[in-house]
Amino acid sequence: MSDTDVKTESLGTVVVAGAANLAIAVAKLIAGLLSGSAAMLSEAAHSVADTTTELLLFLALRRGARPADARHPFGYGKESYVWAFFAALFTFVAGAGFAITHGVTTILVHEHSGDYLVSYIVLAVSFAIESISLARAVRQIRGESRRWRTTPRRFLRLTADTAVKAVFLEDSAALIGLLLAGAGVGLSHWTGSELWDGLASIAIGLLLLVVAIILARANISLLVGRAVPERLRREIERELVDLPAVERIDTLLTMQLGPDDILVAAKVDFRDDASGADIEAAADEAERRLTARYPEIEYVFLDPTPTRPGARERHARHTQDDPPG
Repeated sequence: MSDTDVKTESLGTVVVAGAANLAIAVAKLIAGLLSGSAAMLSEAAHSVADTTTELLLFLALRRGARPADARHPFGYGKESYVWAFFAALFTFVAGAGFAITHGVTTILVHEHSGDYLVSYIVLAVSFAIESISLARAVRQIRGESRRWRTTPRRFLRLTADTAVKAVFLEDSAALIGLLLAGAGVGLSHWTGSELWDGLASIAIGLLLLVVAIILARANISLLVGRAVPERLRREIERELVDLPAVERIDTLLTMQLGPDDILVAAKVDFRDDASGADIEAAADEAERRLTARYPEIEYVFLDPTPTRPGARERHARHTQDDPPG
């Protein structure tokens, strides 16, 4: 799968999730208007908030995909994390804040003005639509994890594509939230007490709060300048060390410039008998090897570094003490 295909699939995943949330919002709004249920109207507002989040993620992918220019020579990849961070904040404020507030209000008022049957139907339809959106995200995660030769769980934890991560977490939270809502409405219907409906709404709010915090932390880390995962860093180092003219790697620095853009910079100790032409050829070969194996690597910079007394011993100790990835 090419770099362009990955970006297109991420965009498609966000579009499917946005369309699903919009359809759910319309279904809940119609149910609320027909039944007069304040709870369903509130849920419609919640789904509108989710749709707005997907719009922000769509904007993140579009803005971050702009090509590099003179003012931004490394491209606009990090801008995608800015908009994704705004999406996480929106989930925190409009999603979690509303659900918790609405749950507390429901417990205090203890009044249900809607039709339980309509609520059940809308919850079932919403669950089916959210499942379609989640299936799309899971399919992309499995495909990407195979490409990176890792597990879906590890890929989801370490991926720099926070858009697909956000869709997966939000859709998963939505399905769990619908189950909680169904349990709350069912218990309220059975007992005649709105306490259960309110508690379910608070639980949904806390669930959204956890998702928002996870996504916000991931985007902040990438905005600051996160390195690639340790296993990938070791593979990059092995590729560089295997070059004929290279003696060893003094320092290897990596950074995620965007969801699909990686920068690699290394201080390289070349062999003493390597000529200037050998060093130039090694630099070209390093870029060719790395970009062929990992299309996400956009920039490769090698800085020739002379051997310093004791450097080999220090490097050996440093390599031995590196924590496992």
